[in-house]
Amino acid sequence: MKKIAWLGLVCFAVILAACSGSKKTAAPPISERGVLDEYRIGVGDVLQVNVWRNPELSMSVPVRPDGKISMPLVGDIVAANLTTKQLSANIVDSLTNFVRTPQVTVIVTNPSSSDFQLRVRITGAVRSPQSIPYREGMTVLDLVLMAGGPNEFASANKAKLYRKVNNETKVYPIYLGDLLEDGKVDTNYPLQPSDIVTVPERSF
Repeated sequence: MKKIAWLGLVCFAVILAACSGSKKTAAPPISERGVLDEYRIGVGDVLQVNVWRNPELSMSVPVRPDGKISMPLVGDIVAANLTTKQLSANIVDSLTNFVRTPQVTVIVTNPSSSDFQLRVRITGAVRSPQSIPYREGMTVLDLVLMAGGPNEFASANKAKLYRKVNNETKVYPIYLGDLLEDGKVDTNYPLQPSDIVTVPERSF
């Protein structure tokens, strides 16, 4: 009798453990962000626009200083700051009145603006302002050291990081004095292409 009661108690404990285990929620996945967003067309880029079965509309065309390209039937159309997919879709919309079910592909054949987009910059009260190619793994401290550090007029703890996020400019504080003098790395942000670090001068 005791043996039966003991077996029942064990079974109950196993069932209870299984139920409690089923209530646990899995840990949320670690979010990962790509360092580089999808390439966006810039002024000076050369584009190959292909319109399927319409060779007279297919062309190689540069992006003008006003950010636009010109195409037969379509006329001027904005290209700068768009991805190739977005520009293709816009050209398709513009051609629907002239071409039956147009199919358009856009290829950047000469991305001359990419060097500008893939740079990081530091300006203001530093010994040597810099505009240098982005390298993966760069941090604010790396950029500051390349610039020779703050000069004697710098208000180091009022430095700022300017970053474009979804076509908006976000501003992040950089406590550069704390970083350099006390080793506080809270604001030693990893850099992204097109980031700008500014170090203001002290107000006297």
